[in-house]
Amino acid sequence: MPLFFCSLAVISLRIPWASSSCSYAAVALARSIFQKGASFTSAMAFELASTNLVIELGIILIVLMGWQFAAAEFVGGILMVIFIGLIFRLTLTPKLVQKAKTQAEKGMMGRMEGHAAMDMSVSGGSVFSKLFSGKGLTAVSNFFVMDWASVWVDIVLGLLIAGALAAWVPDSFWRAFFFTSNPTLAKIEGPLVGPFVALVSFVCSVGNVPLAAVLWKGGISFGGVVSFIFADLIVLPILDIYRKYYGWKVMGFILLTFYVTMAAAGYVVEFLFEALGIIPQNRTTVVITEGIQWNYTSILNIIFLALAALLVIRFIRTGGLPMLGMMNTPEKEMSHE
Repeated sequence: MPLFFCSLAVISLRIPWASSSCSYAAVALARSIFQKGASFTSAMAFELASTNLVIELGIILIVLMGWQFAAAEFVGGILMVIFIGLIFRLTLTPKLVQKAKTQAEKGMMGRMEGHAAMDMSVSGGSVFSKLFSGKGLTAVSNFFVMDWASVWVDIVLGLLIAGALAAWVPDSFWRAFFFTSNPTLAKIEGPLVGPFVALVSFVCSVGNVPLAAVLWKGGISFGGVVSFIFADLIVLPILDIYRKYYGWKVMGFILLTFYVTMAAAGYVVEFLFEALGIIPQNRTTVVITEGIQWNYTSILNIIFLALAALLVIRFIRTGGLPMLGMMNTPEKEMSHE
């Protein structure tokens, strides 16, 4: 048992440096490592870690919502790896694993499988020598453009949905829906309803952060909003991919166990952060603020837009455009190209 949890801990700590923040790519890569011999538990732990313990998600949470949410995301990510290990150890049967294996071997098409299979790393030398070398700069430009290409749809959808809800749904509805007049009941309800809202939102990856900001402003509990962010792996489009990859029965098993895991992590994070006294009291977020202002963020935006332009130019000049067309190519086909 200790060795089992140590191995899951290693998975959760190594993933931020080895994966994309795209939920679709994480799901595709999880099936790939399952097909290659990893246990089903390790593959699902990989999914949870690779979509929650990523640096770019933490940065976006800090910028848009606050450092407490980024900290909650990382703490919750590790908790979910542990919880899913416990739940699978108690409930996952060899028969169910075999069903998943048989269906996975059929190679049904999902989404972003080519992106998940691409190896854009640079080997040899120190970190700084690799980063500032020509190959390193090309690899950075590849990662930058490919990651944006994989998540831009979710980000746009997230912003559109968040804007629509903020504009059209009155605050009174959110206050009633999240029981803001009863703090105890709100804390109980939040982590339970958070994953359900995520499930029907169709938005995953970092695209659910703007919607999380709307829910937080509307009055959902701290544990509820983080469980909502955790739940990008059970949105309806991804559930359909689970059905293709592993079959109906295993898809239902993943939905149930992930839902319990995400809600449980939300409860633990809520109580832990409350005990530490670090749950933010201000519900105003950057996403919800109105108007355009000239300040230090404007300067940073200009700097990073210029940097982004340089990376895109590097990507194009080094022959990266064909990679975009391969993002949804099955892994087996990529291995022959």
